Amino acid sequence: MRLATINTPHGLRLHVRGRSGYVDVAEATGDDRYATIQGLLNAGPAGLEAARSAAAADGREYAEADFGPSVPTPRVIHCLGLNYADHVREGGREEMPSFPNVFMRSPETVIGPYADLVVPALTEGYDYEGEVGIVIGAGGRYIPADEAMAAIAGFTVLNDASARDWQRAGSQWIPGKNFDGSMPLGPEIVTPDEVNILDTTLTTRLNGEVMQQASTSQMLIDIPTTVEFYSSFTTLRPGDVIATGTPGGVGYARKPPVWLEPGSTIEVTVDGVGTIRNQVVAEPGDHSKWRWRAAG
Repeated sequence: MRLATINTPHGLRLHVRGRSGYVDVAEATGDDRYATIQGLLNAGPAGLEAARSAAAADGREYAEADFGPSVPTPRVIHCLGLNYADHVREGGREEMPSFPNVFMRSPETVIGPYADLVVPALTEGYDYEGEVGIVIGAGGRYIPADEAMAAIAGFTVLNDASARDWQRAGSQWIPGKNFDGSMPLGPEIVTPDEVNILDTTLTTRLNGEVMQQASTSQMLIDIPTTVEFYSSFTTLRPGDVIATGTPGGVGYARKPPVWLEPGSTIEVTVDGVGTIRNQVVAEPGDHSKWRWRAAG
């Protein structure tokens, strides 16, 4: 099953891919709880069953511009760093992490899968990071890895776009990872039965050139273990998102570095899940006199 949040005359509405096109789940079921992905997931198995029932109908096609984030307002976005060996090494480390490297993103960072990606005026090093996103379904606490898939609603594609100078200016990564509108997310949530997420290919292209490509089987901490880890210290709730880390090939590690520049197109594909594609644009306005910059 494939779920998408689509902008309609009635606002953002949850849709399921039907026999043809996309079907408005709330409209098809007569239940307004299912107008949002959050409402659907909060309903538990009954919500997912309602969406599967709606998927038997014919729907309509939508333009890319109509697609909103697959999870428009996640409660929390947990992020896993340094989760591919080649990305660890390109950052100058040979020893693999002995404990997961984690940070968090705010809901304000989320944008649609085809929305403009704005380069913040306050950075001089805006980078791409193609990743697989986990969308939590049942969730819970102390979820062992061998039960993790039952706690997952599905998978989505994201770009963990990062202001590298801000990321490295202090001891925490959070500022560089939390500029508003810096994480495209979508275009669909694909349920675990539709894709072998443990061995599929992630590819990032900048202006058509492949910059990153790896199998998800190369993750240092695989998806079930990631869910186990996060549920060790916090309760995972329906609609939470986990970003699972990026492979090697990021812009800062290249010589010379390759940054996201206005006029570029950045595209991330996860085979079996989907593709997000964003035009890179400059932030409007004059911010030249703003005091806070990563350099001091």
